[in-house]
Amino acid sequence: MTTPEALPGQGERILVVDDEPDICALVAYHLAKAGFRVSTAGTGDEALKIVREHEPSLVVLDLMLPGLSGYEVLDRLRAEPNTRDVPVLMLTARREEEDRIRGLSLGADDYQTKPFSPQELVLRVAAILRRTRALHSASSGDVLTIGPLRIERAAHRVTLSDDEIDLTLTEYKLLLTLAERRGRVQSRTHLLQTVWDAAPDIQTRTVDMHVQRLRSKLGAAGALIETVRGFGYRLDVPASPSD
Repeated sequence: MTTPEALPGQGERILVVDDEPDICALVAYHLAKAGFRVSTAGTGDEALKIVREHEPSLVVLDLMLPGLSGYEVLDRLRAEPNTRDVPVLMLTARREEEDRIRGLSLGADDYQTKPFSPQELVLRVAAILRRTRALHSASSGDVLTIGPLRIERAAHRVTLSDDEIDLTLTEYKLLLTLAERRGRVQSRTHLLQTVWDAAPDIQTRTVDMHVQRLRSKLGAAGALIETVRGFGYRLDVPASPSD
């Protein structure tokens, strides 16, 4: 197992948002020990101000905050062009499935419940940052490159190791939706709304069937589409060789 002292991405700024000073201090201590620069905030408004001014590499965000809730903070971050791509790890005592689904559907990159292992949280932060760096290095204009996959938006063309893959329009839209939000869990409901325009006669089982067919057509690369039990699907981002 990688130890916190050996984690990649040291020196990157992390914002920890929690209204419990003890939790903030605990998380900040372990992140700083791992080499990250850490800022803290106790309210949603303060968090938004810090994100806009200092552009952290990642936000550790509690759900239960005074004033703006963590959900509202996440929603506002994703709505603004300058902050919509900032990775967010939700840290909360709320363990209900519907809370996790809501957070992930709003665009959270990961979800950790309290009580938690500080060492595990640091590893989760490092994993998100690795995916984010791979994501940024893989994107180039209208072309998305994810591992062996190459998606040309303008041409609606998908190639796998230079071999073109024959996809239906729906399969292409499904893959593109997952690719554009790669590294983040997409709920079945969100995929229905985006790919199928939430037609009333379409059910979530349809998503599962199309994902299965898409995986089959992608061959070994189909393993990049991960099933997140109880939530939906996520297109994984392969780690770069230097990680």
